[in-house]
Amino acid sequence: MKRVLGVLSLLLSVAMASANPIDFDKAFKESTKIEKQIKKTSFPKRKYLITDFGAKPNTPDNPCHEEINQAIITCSLNGGGTVVIPRGTFYTGPITLKSHVNFHVEEGAVLKFSTDQSLYFPGVITRWEGLDCYNARPLIYAYGETNIAITGKGTIDGQGSNETWWPMCGAPRYGWKEGMVAQRNGGRERLLMYGETSTPIYKRVMKPEDGLRPQLINLYSCNTVLIEDVTLLNSPFWVIHPLFCESLIVRGVKVFNRGPNGDGCDPESCKNVLIENCTFDTGDDCIAIKSGRNADGRKWNVPSENIIVRNCFMKKGHGGVVIGSEISGGYRNLYVENCKMDSPDLDRVIRIKTSSCRGGIIENVFVRNVTVGQCREAVLRINLQYENKENCDRSFPPIVRNVHLKNVTCEKSKLGVLIIGLDDDEHVSNISVEDSHFNNVSKDGNDIKGAKDVSFKNLYINGNLVK
Repeated sequence: MKRVLGVLSLLLSVAMASANPIDFDKAFKESTKIEKQIKKTSFPKRKYLITDFGAKPNTPDNPCHEEINQAIITCSLNGGGTVVIPRGTFYTGPITLKSHVNFHVEEGAVLKFSTDQSLYFPGVITRWEGLDCYNARPLIYAYGETNIAITGKGTIDGQGSNETWWPMCGAPRYGWKEGMVAQRNGGRERLLMYGETSTPIYKRVMKPEDGLRPQLINLYSCNTVLIEDVTLLNSPFWVIHPLFCESLIVRGVKVFNRGPNGDGCDPESCKNVLIENCTFDTGDDCIAIKSGRNADGRKWNVPSENIIVRNCFMKKGHGGVVIGSEISGGYRNLYVENCKMDSPDLDRVIRIKTSSCRGGIIENVFVRNVTVGQCREAVLRINLQYENKENCDRSFPPIVRNVHLKNVTCEKSKLGVLIIGLDDDEHVSNISVEDSHFNNVSKDGNDIKGAKDVSFKNLYINGNLVK
């Protein structure tokens, strides 16, 4: 306890003298400008029912993805419209979206994806944990399309479970047993080494025996995208993974995915994104912003930028709103407001994770009006020493700066602010928390190492003003 508070007091004596007041109103006016830049989808009124193309409900042994994909292609070639999944349970394999198509899952409709792995190979170009490769087809995929949507009050179920996709992570608690296919058997390490050695992407062809699970939704290099109102369940891997996308809205979506690496929404190297009115209950980070891993991220050098998160509810997860760890292309301009979070299994509220493998600059993070029932570890965690055992070139120290929280209330946590910097204090700077109350903090304070210009204004921890 004395060590934690001693570190805090030493840093604050310097930080408070140099801190400048943060104009949150001005910052969020910038988010309003960003929101106006987001292009909105628009579709002709034509409708195409998948049943008109031969799709039938309740046929688990005969998935109807060929009929669904035919409806999508027909709709797109005719100038666009809405492809409708009607009420009922439909079984399918991989689906590919096309431009000017609204893929609409009606209320009462359930789309269940086959767990027959052979349906998802040969693979397609994607990223897996921030590394470029050809891997298993995502369950819903698009490449280079524009004006596309996934909407409706129905349910999309990836059917991940301890009996199907999840054991491939290699953890016994998710059903893995000795002799089963798993990423830990060499596939993941081989892909990591492809990245470290700059192996050409066309040679990075991952196979079923590599055990690299596919995303539920992966939209690659798409523009003007809407995902609205659907319920997304049981993904094999990450749930929503937009990659190199611009003008993206995720609205009113309910994500329930307790599987391994079950991130809710991971925009990667994306620009102008709005995530609002969503619920996340995940086995990993609820929202995790990314921009590529190590050499691959630095090669493309495409940051994620201009992301707005508001009116969302985060339950279980490793973090509520997260930046990293695959963030080598950098990140700038995050606006989080009016969110609620609450679970003993929610580890952190705002989390930034990176390392000297990654490099890149993370800057301009603004968070206000967030109410937290409880989280397990810290309200704000910044960690520049994530995955210290990763085998990589560690000559790329990252920079995290300009991270500001206001009016954040948390009723239970272990710590308030936890910062793990590098050996110096030059790589984390200009961090502030103001007008906030952290109650029932079990370690009674903050733990800050390797940071400068950390300031607190009207921050109360366990009812005591932090000075």
